[in-house]
Amino acid sequence: MGDPTASSEKTPEKRRLEALSSYQFVLTFLFMGLSCSLLILWLLFTSLWLLSVLYLAWLFLDWDTPHQAGRRSQWVRNWPIWRHLRDYYPIKLVKTAELPPDRNYVLAAHPHGIMCTGVACNFCTESNGFSQHFPGLRPYLATLASLFHLPVYRDYLLALGMCPVSRQSLEAILAQAQQGQAVVILVGGAHESLYARPGEHCLKLRGRKGFVRLALRNGASLVPVYSFGENDVFRLKAFPEGSWQHRCQTAFKNFLGFAPCLFWGQSIFSNRAWGLLPFASPITTVVGSPISVPQRANPSQEEVDHYHRLYMEALERLFEEHKQDCGVPEATHLTFI
Repeated sequence: MGDPTASSEKTPEKRRLEALSSYQFVLTFLFMGLSCSLLILWLLFTSLWLLSVLYLAWLFLDWDTPHQAGRRSQWVRNWPIWRHLRDYYPIKLVKTAELPPDRNYVLAAHPHGIMCTGVACNFCTESNGFSQHFPGLRPYLATLASLFHLPVYRDYLLALGMCPVSRQSLEAILAQAQQGQAVVILVGGAHESLYARPGEHCLKLRGRKGFVRLALRNGASLVPVYSFGENDVFRLKAFPEGSWQHRCQTAFKNFLGFAPCLFWGQSIFSNRAWGLLPFASPITTVVGSPISVPQRANPSQEEVDHYHRLYMEALERLFEEHKQDCGVPEATHLTFI
């Protein structure tokens, strides 16, 4: 577990660094892909056009790397900025069981939230010491495949140990000769961000069985992961299901892979104004016990349904066992949709 600096002991400089680290995470999440694409395009019409041409040529040669287990950088994953990001909320990592490195894993993470901050901090960086908690495991956080088409941004994601959430990419990771590969999948995906309201725990899971099928095809153990507090770091304008606004969000998500949300935090200059700085609400990511599954080249629907049911039961137990320690009222339970 991380050891964030106690709030009462933080210096003004430390607080500023934490706020700036959290703010850069938001800006990177929202704008880095588009900004880098526009920069590469703009350079083509300047005296520095050769830089863009060389990069685009290299991009063409490197196009398949995201689908071939990626290219992580331990240097990037250990940047000091991630420790400041961790301390801002703070974000913690809780281990409940051993995950031996002599097998592979499919870590199914919930909830998605607006920006999956807890999952990104714990599995894409070493700020909470993932490699010390789970020695021998190599985590790969799966995200939208389209993001790996964006110049420069794709290289940033690869350096953090991210990969496209596609069958080709995930099976390339799990098929490696070396065991201890752990793909992390945000099962609810972009659709779940529409339910990321503070204090609510609504998961898009009942019809999501592809991660179970992936585990069965590769004989990888299923591991439930829940980030308590993920939905509390932003405020969300929720539209009723069936409304034209909700239908537009769903259609946009089906077309581009992500759902546009109306969300806000606080201003970086004042905590009483609206802005993009997240609220400093604690996030605790709890990693549950592995569920062993057999390897089946072509798993039957009955097998998929069976292990999906076992997984849902394990996730619910994990939530119930840890919710009070994470500030969730006893009367609150998971809602599956």
